[in-house]
Amino acid sequence: MSTPTLRVAVVGAGPAGIYASDILSKSGLDVSIDLFERLPAPFGLVRYGVAPDHPRIKQIIVALHKVLERGDIRLLANVDYGTDLKLDDLRTFYDAVIFSTGSIRDAALPVPGVELEGSYGAADFVSWYDGHPDVSRSWPLEATQVAVLGAGNVALDVARILAKHADDLLPTDVPANVYEILKTSPVTDVHVFARRGPAQVKFSPLELRELGHVPDVDVIVYPEDFEFDEGSMAAIHSSNQTKQVVKTLTDWTLKDPEENSASRRLHLHFLHKPVEILGEDGRVVGLRTERTALNGDGNVTGTGQTQDWDVQAVYRAIGYFGSPLVDIPFDDVAGVIPNREGRVTDVDGEHLPGVYATGWIKRGPVGLIGHTKSDASETIRHLGEDVAAAGESFYTATEREPSAVTEFLASRGVDVVEWTGWELLDAYERGLGEPHGRERIKVVPRDEMVSVALGRATV
Repeated sequence: MSTPTLRVAVVGAGPAGIYASDILSKSGLDVSIDLFERLPAPFGLVRYGVAPDHPRIKQIIVALHKVLERGDIRLLANVDYGTDLKLDDLRTFYDAVIFSTGSIRDAALPVPGVELEGSYGAADFVSWYDGHPDVSRSWPLEATQVAVLGAGNVALDVARILAKHADDLLPTDVPANVYEILKTSPVTDVHVFARRGPAQVKFSPLELRELGHVPDVDVIVYPEDFEFDEGSMAAIHSSNQTKQVVKTLTDWTLKDPEENSASRRLHLHFLHKPVEILGEDGRVVGLRTERTALNGDGNVTGTGQTQDWDVQAVYRAIGYFGSPLVDIPFDDVAGVIPNREGRVTDVDGEHLPGVYATGWIKRGPVGLIGHTKSDASETIRHLGEDVAAAGESFYTATEREPSAVTEFLASRGVDVVEWTGWELLDAYERGLGEPHGRERIKVVPRDEMVSVALGRATV
């Protein structure tokens, strides 16, 4: 009897899931791949996690688009794992399941006042300005002074979007509701706080340099924040990226303060650790930071010296965190699905047969988007090894026809958006942008996205 076609479900159609699907499709296995996505549109973090004024990064979508338009990987979007189907359902239709659901929550910041009104997670703000269909279409932009906590690119994105004049976003795919709200913002000063020094920040050189070219926004740094220990010097000498970042920051210290004449200012503070978000009547009225000092190896210790900052909003950009999935083990400390090189493990450390993970839900929210390729290769390699080792016993699905899963979803009233539906939605968004000279304007409400994708609405 001939071996059947391997049936694999990939849950999460962001870069990690698409890369895994692409690599699997080229692995030499006789395989049928279905790519599930909770939202009505694919591309995950590239569509809903990259700032609208970063079209260069968004060009990754072009490569991902080419993978899916080939037709050998079936997209099943607008399908929510855990609600529309669960692991036992997937096991009925597939021999293996790869989870690539990413990390979309904010990491916790255990300081007093974090629950105050005006204290926001950066992940929520990013989802809002990127037009994520599951978040509110409004956002309270009432503060004139704002604090952003974090030393990575997300902190820079949040700070730049807050400081930037809304009209400068008009050439981008910024949703109309986001533009209108940003246009009303009274902000004058955005303060970014990093607890370590300039040589320890995780900014990419290009993102940092871009700050210096934002119209009518001055970047201000403080010479007293520039401290370099042995660990800092080692980092500068061993990493060209760190060297470029430090050079850009240092060059800004040489700027004559009298040259700062913009209507908005973006302040970069180093060696400041947030210790309390200050409140009054339940609202943010300030931020207290503790001065830190480098201790020789690039890490810092507190000095006990504190400073209060007059801000009316605080954005926490200290990292993303994964979300648990129904019927799947989860590491509550690391925020990932426990695994060994992509093989998902149970509470006893044993591999769950046929269950795998890739991307941020596998290794945590570190690295750039492109790093998920090597990550996916590792997971797919192990899947292939497991198929070879188990032979026919690996093929456990009982309903093997591709139509079986779509019939199952239809019986549950799920409006599945396939690739042709995404093409309709893509054309619709481009049509919205065309009269305004923009590549696209994102459709935000989920029901409108689904209606367009299913052919119930036209441009």
